[in-house]
Amino acid sequence: MKVLQLIDSLEVGGAERVAVNIANALAAKIEGSYLCVTRVEGLLKGSINESVNFLFLNKKSTFDLKSILKFNAYVKKEEIDIIHAHSSSFFLATIIRILNSNVKIVWHDHYGNSAFLENRKFRVLKVCSSYFNHIFSVNKQLEQWAKVHLKSKNVNYLPNFSVINNELSETNLHGDEGKRIICLANLREQKDHLTLLKAFQLVVENHNDWSLHLVGKDFNDSYSEAIKSFIINNKLEKHVFIYGSKPDTYHILTQSNIGVLSSKSEGLPLALLEYGLAKLPVIATRVGECSEVIRDTDNGLLVSPENFKELSKAIIQYIENKDLRDKYALSYTFHIQNNYSETAQVRAILKVYNNIYN
Repeated sequence: MKVLQLIDSLEVGGAERVAVNIANALAAKIEGSYLCVTRVEGLLKGSINESVNFLFLNKKSTFDLKSILKFNAYVKKEEIDIIHAHSSSFFLATIIRILNSNVKIVWHDHYGNSAFLENRKFRVLKVCSSYFNHIFSVNKQLEQWAKVHLKSKNVNYLPNFSVINNELSETNLHGDEGKRIICLANLREQKDHLTLLKAFQLVVENHNDWSLHLVGKDFNDSYSEAIKSFIINNKLEKHVFIYGSKPDTYHILTQSNIGVLSSKSEGLPLALLEYGLAKLPVIATRVGECSEVIRDTDNGLLVSPENFKELSKAIIQYIENKDLRDKYALSYTFHIQNNYSETAQVRAILKVYNNIYN
């Protein structure tokens, strides 16, 4: 069996990391594991296992005929059996399926605004879904949505999984050692960094030796500017640091002491799994599958979305109680290792592949 992961970019994001993780994990388990990037290469290219077959299309538009023909020729030459398309790459996968009736399609829905599904535009997706052999959804809300709105009959929730890559160590965090809060999230509005900044502003009133570190792609848009303006206007430059995308995620997390996500909407955020693998105590909002991953006041803390006062109290609770941090971090790490491991999720993926293949 030969399976190709199809993704638009290799920028550091949740869907992109999942595509790379799956391609790497499959390399030793099937005849051929492939990864095709359609539009933009990025930092994650360095994370691809050398045994994964890699193709970059450099696609310039939706109907870039040259790229479509190049990809179609590659699929035929390599005799690809299954295209596992992530996010918006479903459209190209559908074109290839129309040109090659023997190719099967698995679509992986990583839609991050699952709390606002009523605003999702899906007319093209619905048409294409009649060609999908299976759909993986990153949370249960998306699973139910796909069953109601799309044409594929085979849909299931597939939790993300993360892996530790401790080979890279190039980023050194600012601030005092032992007093760092990390937020691993691209600077997108759904991640709601502004609520986190408002919460942290209250934190530094009594704990000004602590620092906040924002790691994730900076799109240099109006949202990014709002974050930077808030930091400057509230004189937080010595306490809050923005790093952009970084390839050495695990190294960054090992320098951190509390992991936070303040999102308005989520699927199953990969950052939460990575916090667990790095043995961090966690705080997240009750959105998406966060409350499935974190058991409030048992292995972490959950707060309401867009509530900076509640978030600040949770952070302060951790800062002022190291024993609680250590207790929750230990319990959370055990939970992640046992329920969101590579082994369990790859086994579920292979079961679907084999059903399609046979």
